[in-house]
Amino acid sequence: MNYHIFREFADSWAALGLLIIFVGAVVFAFRPGSGRVHRDIAGIPFRNEDRPAPAPRGPTL
Repeated sequence: MNYHIFREFADSWAALGLLIIFVGAVVFAFRPGSGRVHRDIAGIPFRNEDRPAPAPRGPTL
């Protein structure tokens, strides 16, 4: 195997594989029913807005 064979593979099949992975990630992010999960994750910084979070329990280092 030499440079030209690797280059041909990268230009064709590897590019197609990466495109399929990208499209799969986009479909996964915008799938039906994922809006509730995204809203929950987006609200994490504001969950303890009215009062501080409780102190962690257990041994401290």
